Amino acid sequence: MMTQSNKLISALDATHERIEALARQQAAGVALPELVAAGVEEAAAMLRIMLAAEHKPYVGDADLLELWRALVKGSPHWNTIRDNCRELIYYQNCLKAERTDALPAQPERMVIHTLRHIYLYLHSYAEQNHGDKV
Repeated sequence: MMTQSNKLISALDATHERIEALARQQAAGVALPELVAAGVEEAAAMLRIMLAAEHKPYVGDADLLELWRALVKGSPHWNTIRDNCRELIYYQNCLKAERTDALPAQPERMVIHTLRHIYLYLHSYAEQNHGDKV
């Protein structure tokens, strides 16, 4: 029987597998706009998983920053991932505005690094705060 904690860890691990698949695509040269869009979606998916686990309401079509705001409400420790979420949105906005000159060096690698950081924080939090130790 799978406990709520195990379901949470499994859901996060599934996002980790998708992040690693994105890392392989990045290494193979996937276009930056496609990588950023997929990265923002994976980050949003991770936040939705945590919002459900924390029993926090959110709007179904909320963007990444709205999801983060819903998660952080009443739980300031989620500020740890604020800059990661903002970084992904910044990359997205630079691409929309055709301002690739404003992106950091190696933005493709930074997208993957940022997603991994979010995943690791969420996974660590889930292990420590949601019952069963994995």
